[in-house]
Amino acid sequence: MDLSQITEALQRDAVWVVFLNVLLQQAGLPVPAVPTLLVAGSLAASPAQAAAMLAAAVLASLLADAAWYAGGRFFGYRVLTGLCRLSINPDSCVTQTEARFQRWGLWSLVIAKFVPGFSTVAPPIAGSLRMRLPGFLLAAAAGAALWAGGAIVVGWLLRDELQDALLTMSRHGRTMAVAGGLALALWLAWKLWQRYRFMKLAAIPHVTPLELIEAMASDAPPLFLDLRGPAMIASTAPIAFATRADVENLLQSVGDWPRQAPIVTMCACPGDATAVRAAHVLTELGYTAVRPLKGGYEAWLAANGQT
Repeated sequence: MDLSQITEALQRDAVWVVFLNVLLQQAGLPVPAVPTLLVAGSLAASPAQAAAMLAAAVLASLLADAAWYAGGRFFGYRVLTGLCRLSINPDSCVTQTEARFQRWGLWSLVIAKFVPGFSTVAPPIAGSLRMRLPGFLLAAAAGAALWAGGAIVVGWLLRDELQDALLTMSRHGRTMAVAGGLALALWLAWKLWQRYRFMKLAAIPHVTPLELIEAMASDAPPLFLDLRGPAMIASTAPIAFATRADVENLLQSVGDWPRQAPIVTMCACPGDATAVRAAHVLTELGYTAVRPLKGGYEAWLAANGQT
């Protein structure tokens, strides 16, 4: 939906258009809501109408967030892993997302709407960590109100400029469409290039869970590095003989481990992304026998009959 179509629809039924647009975006679909909110603010005829738009946006956002929260509550980190699998560049998606949540706590839900890519994944993390529902809803509502309210207020303050911009775009619609399409193509090409680079990095020898089980029972077991985030480990279970690690501080986790001795890295992320990255980092540091665990944490659970 382009801005001229948004304008026409908003003039007919602003509250429902805002509600539907925000609901679709917060559900995870690539439907940007900020342009709608800006135009809605510029077209608001009264404070009461603007308040109704804001209420619709907050309600839509809360409905989507509550659904993701329930998914995280009942299905745990599988929901987050599934969301990250949809990413064009999955490298460290789960770990980075959890790190933000750990750093900001409840405030992460307030600022989530302002962080690209974080808005959809924050609620399932809150659910998987068993955050209390009243606190979750309060923080999510506050974040939605700040995000949507800010866009509506900016739209109202810049209503003359926005209307002029919409008029210009309607006069030069084909040129704007070509420019937008070109920008989208360049962005997509960059993301695909990042994915291609990751796939090249991921094309290294892996170890299967069964091979790891056999190796751990041998006289010379490998160093097993668990790269899952602390919140995920707490919400599932630690692995008794694994060493907690993160990519930024690998040397601290490795300690005085011999550089020729085997090391296995494991994560809970699409494409074993974090485990692959850690294996490359350790290899560059001089460790000669580092391999990621194929299939990550879920494959490890399956091999041990825990799924």
